Amino acid sequence: MLFSDIIPQLWPSLIWPLIRLIFFISIGLLIANFIESLNWTGKIAILARPMIRFGNLSDTAGASFSMALFSGVSANTMLSEAYEKKQIQKNELILSNLFNSLPTYFLHLPTVFFITVPLIKGAAIIYVGLTFGAAIFRTVSIVILGHFLLSRIDRNNASVIDLDNPRLKKADWQAAFRKSWKRFKKRIQKIIRFTVPIYIVIFLMQRAGIFTIMEKGMAEYLSFLPWLTPQSMGIITLHVAAEFTAGLAVAGALIQEGSMNYREVVLALLVGNVLSSPVRAIRHQFPYYAGIFQPKLAGELIVYNQIFRVGSLILMGCIYYVLTL
Repeated sequence: MLFSDIIPQLWPSLIWPLIRLIFFISIGLLIANFIESLNWTGKIAILARPMIRFGNLSDTAGASFSMALFSGVSANTMLSEAYEKKQIQKNELILSNLFNSLPTYFLHLPTVFFITVPLIKGAAIIYVGLTFGAAIFRTVSIVILGHFLLSRIDRNNASVIDLDNPRLKKADWQAAFRKSWKRFKKRIQKIIRFTVPIYIVIFLMQRAGIFTIMEKGMAEYLSFLPWLTPQSMGIITLHVAAEFTAGLAVAGALIQEGSMNYREVVLALLVGNVLSSPVRAIRHQFPYYAGIFQPKLAGELIVYNQIFRVGSLILMGCIYYVLTL
């Protein structure tokens, strides 16, 4: 692609999305810093208290879990700040990030549900139910892993807040804001330094067609799934090479025509979800993760996330396939 062809796309496809990304990361960073400055970490962790206690996780993990219901950026920023200050170890950072799978799913659930229902009708309930089950499985698995991998000593040495401490009863809002702003100015420079060049590289790779080649290549080699119908290939290809809505539109049309039943559509969507996850993680998740965490650590977290996500979806798909034979 010529440079002259890229210039008209700079504002809508690069500059404006990058501005929005930096803006939301900044908001999340401010919120996370402000909550920590007010010593509210333990208070908002109460939502996940039973799980974090069984999983030997710290209040930081619980607070991040609660924040993930509203902002994934704020949740990850909490974990990053705690890790850099050595309040949590790397193994707990990884487990805590994976622990947020369920609230992150809830954050996107309304959008997914109200897109799928009009297009694929009853199949939407099954599909959403299976992906929801996968999210629950991931969270429960992390709690169990934490119970065996993290010792009580790790949790007691982590950032657990004593809610009975009288110094925490009264919040000094002005001091908290000043502290948050000071830390924000220092941290945002680092975020911009990593996020902007990575986002530009991803943009150039997208315009060069690298992701399209990868996605189409993945969609074409499905001969190892003989149980998929020929109509399923169209849904999977669009799901992977275009977007989720495109695959849903095709699925809805095929259901309407009677060419596919709910079972075939659900299995096709699950396969498309699995195949599209890794590439979309690199394209959409890595730029903002690299701004919050160190790039190498960001890559590790994304790999672990994808292994757990893909594995749980495959498990749910296999269970559904067997139960509906």
